[in-house]
Amino acid sequence: MKILHLISSQGFYGAENVVAALARDHQLSGNSVRIGVFENMHAGQNNVADEFESRGLQVIRIRCRSRLDFATVRKIREIIAIQGINLVHSHGYKSDVYALLACRRLALPLLATSHLWTHQTGAVRFYEFLDGLTLRRFDAVVAVSHTIAGQLREAGVPADKIAVIDNGIDLTPFNSAEPILKSELNAKGQLLIGAVGRLVEQKGMIYFLTAARQLLKEFPNLTFVIVGDGPELGKLQLMAKELHIEDKVRFTGARYDMANVYASLDVFALASIEEGMPMALLEAMASRLPVAATAVGAVPQIVVPGETGMLVKAGDAAEMAQAIAALLRDPALRERVGANGQRKVHERFSSQVMSQNYYKLYTRLIEQKHGGLSRLQPQTTVRAGEEMPAPWHQPPSQP
Repeated sequence: MKILHLISSQGFYGAENVVAALARDHQLSGNSVRIGVFENMHAGQNNVADEFESRGLQVIRIRCRSRLDFATVRKIREIIAIQGINLVHSHGYKSDVYALLACRRLALPLLATSHLWTHQTGAVRFYEFLDGLTLRRFDAVVAVSHTIAGQLREAGVPADKIAVIDNGIDLTPFNSAEPILKSELNAKGQLLIGAVGRLVEQKGMIYFLTAARQLLKEFPNLTFVIVGDGPELGKLQLMAKELHIEDKVRFTGARYDMANVYASLDVFALASIEEGMPMALLEAMASRLPVAATAVGAVPQIVVPGETGMLVKAGDAAEMAQAIAALLRDPALRERVGANGQRKVHERFSSQVMSQNYYKLYTRLIEQKHGGLSRLQPQTTVRAGEEMPAPWHQPPSQP
């Protein structure tokens, strides 16, 4: 099978890690996989394409001179023809629009994964509205949580085109990570409380900082680490100063040794106000970290209160502080929820299981496109460790 992923992004975050895991696993299974990365001339440069290549993946850089560049559409069609692509898999509203335009009148299955609609600004809401219109014309749309599946239905995407497939992560890097961050930050003897993600409103970092101020009253021997970059960096740095905790908060910027970062933390906090299936949470749990996370998106599927972590209301800094404090007061609780969380990720959220479920969907779509098979089942849910329910459960065709 020859697969083309399309992605336009501002950094290497959750969606990019999903694409990397899918591409790697499918390549290892003998398929031909290409990742088309948009190089947006009207936006700042980033190293997303370089990061994919550093992981041994085949990248095609696609220049895009404006928000709608028909030369880019022609370039994608050229890639499809030259590479003999069997299926196009897009990620994000810009990639979705270009995939649809490029695949017009081509007998090619078209699949998108909806990772999250953030509704951050008026412009973003408009683009997400257009994305909903676009996705109605796809052969299938994968949602990474039931919440996102509901948003897709509300946007008019037919229910029989929607499937829910859990995100998964490559577990290998977390088996031999080095806890190097404490020495880098000169924080030996301190407990590190970490939050990871793109610095945007949706990630709720303001609540993390508010909780930090409250926690320092009881636990002065803490250092708070925010890993990531984004448009709210300056706002968050100013907030730390206004809270008089700037000497206890470290902003590391984007990191590409995330396994080592997680290995350095003592507690992981996810303060998001919106999520799909957060990759950072899965990675933290795979690292055996005790976690405190907001009950958004698919998080309650992963975090069971007192068993695999602590669950709190979104936007409630006081409750976040209380959950982290409970973990800090009880080392045995930290060890228990960390071990249980790691076990749950290994059992249910590995990239191999995610990739197998996507491959079954790819196979089904190709057979449907060329064999006139029946349409997708409504709202099909696929969890790690489970087989696709009929009529999805079909042995993969040979590449």
